Amino acid sequence: MLVIMKRDATDEQISSVIASIESLGYQAHSIPGATRTAIGVTGNNGPIGREVLESLPGVIQAIRVTRPYKLVSREVKPEDTVIEVGGVRIGGPELVLIAGPCSVESRAQIMQSAAFARAAGARILRGGAFKPRTSPYAFQGLGEAALKLLAEARQETGLPVVSEVLDSESIELARKYVDMLQIGARNMQNYVLLKQAARTMKPILLKRGPAATLEELLNAAEYILAEGNYQVVLCERGIRGFSDFARNTLDLTIVPVVKELSHLPIITDPSHGTGKRNLVIPLALASVAVGADGLIIEMHPDPDHAFSDGYQSLYPQQLSTLAREMEQIAPVVGRGFAVRPAG
Repeated sequence: MLVIMKRDATDEQISSVIASIESLGYQAHSIPGATRTAIGVTGNNGPIGREVLESLPGVIQAIRVTRPYKLVSREVKPEDTVIEVGGVRIGGPELVLIAGPCSVESRAQIMQSAAFARAAGARILRGGAFKPRTSPYAFQGLGEAALKLLAEARQETGLPVVSEVLDSESIELARKYVDMLQIGARNMQNYVLLKQAARTMKPILLKRGPAATLEELLNAAEYILAEGNYQVVLCERGIRGFSDFARNTLDLTIVPVVKELSHLPIITDPSHGTGKRNLVIPLALASVAVGADGLIIEMHPDPDHAFSDGYQSLYPQQLSTLAREMEQIAPVVGRGFAVRPAG
């Protein structure tokens, strides 16, 4: 259910409607819009009587939401949502480039990565502290030591940082150091983890699972919004297919469909989406062309000796090339992007 308030509804009337919804045993989610406020209602197992809500002062209409994912749908919020991460806005007119190594390996490596990323035009630094690896013998990350190095790199370069979390322990550690929490593809449907991450009230980067449908991705995001955290950025990172020429199949079709069904911003990860360095730039540019709000790219100062995912990581010069080409394409699709970061 979506309760639409009148344009001149007062704060007291909005608060009264929220209180009335909660008194019925439901959850109320205030959604300010460009011209009026809407209030999403969740927690109901069946239809809610519209008459009760429409009789409240300041209410113009109560609408039943047909999508199973209520809060993430455009039925609830027609306007695009813009998420702010350490002062960087994702989902607005400017494309956002997120770049950095798969894993934080050392102070020298992450500081070099951050400097290269910023020089290329990246607005956010990525780096793994906790790595869920297919093999138990592969490098699993430096843990809190890596988080501290990411925080140091932010202090040095001014780039906000994003890093993946795996469980309640890593969430509690990461929330002290990073600006955005990443939920990886393997954990997209770990609903307990989604709720725990949501309660930090930090922005969440939610990656699509390798076999997840569009509806499953949006329902996973709904878990986060239902906890009261509306700062979610979706990420297409490739799905498992039958091709033998790429690690995954980057599903660019999902980008415009998400834009049609949801108000949440969506970026793509052509590094994991292809698994091959030579495919990253072409798929990154294609992502911009189909309407993605940004990119998350793996870049390493020395990919040939990276502890993880070196084969799909760009060299610093390749990241600069990508950024310059993004700068040329952005105006064609009605977006902005500048190679040199502001400030």
